[in-house]
Amino acid sequence: VQLQASGGGLVQAGGSLRLSCVSSGRTFSTNGMGWFRQAPGKEREFVAGINWSGGRTTYSDSVKGRFIISRDNAKNTVYLQMNSLKPEDTAVYHCAADVTGWGTPDRSYDYWGQGTQVTVSS
Repeated sequence: VQLQASGGGLVQAGGSLRLSCVSSGRTFSTNGMGWFRQAPGKEREFVAGINWSGGRTTYSDSVKGRFIISRDNAKNTVYLQMNSLKPEDTAVYHCAADVTGWGTPDRSYDYWGQGTQVTVSS
């Protein structure tokens, strides 16, 4: 399974970006998917997750109410809509696949994409 994330860039505080992650795997529709981020000098953190059907989503407290995760199983793609961006959202964002289908923070994700840089200026 290969995951290709895109959509990052430079945006001013308060702005929006939408990240996309396309999976090459045949089992995408059964995988839970997650978005993680890592800022320089910090540990990787869970941002948002979605289960295989899209019926259950999970968010970190830092992004709840601002970010929305969604998926289109027909396109093998998961999205992260990021609104009201803050400078502290600056990081490399990675998508990951959870073969158990849950897409929750406690899962051990099996496949990872290469990441896309998001920079929010103040």
